[in-house]
Amino acid sequence: MGDYKYDTQLLLEGENLNEDVIGKEIEASIPGDCLLVVGDEELLKIHYHTNEPWDLIRHCSLQGEIFDIVIEDMDRQSRGLKG
Repeated sequence: MGDYKYDTQLLLEGENLNEDVIGKEIEASIPGDCLLVVGDEELLKIHYHTNEPWDLIRHCSLQGEIFDIVIEDMDRQSRGLKG
């Protein structure tokens, strides 16, 4: 088990989205690891391991519309329980 408990994934829809800028903002303001930000100027998929998934959701909601949010507890999964 790593240092971060929640595998957080979401889609972010907006205008003029920049995956590099958004990725750097996330890394600078929300502790975590395994960040992936992929997509184009209108739709990004974001994947991040963090102990503060609500902060990631809040940050992304300020950038555009968020949907298809998935938060999985990796500690529970590692113990064979539903995440």
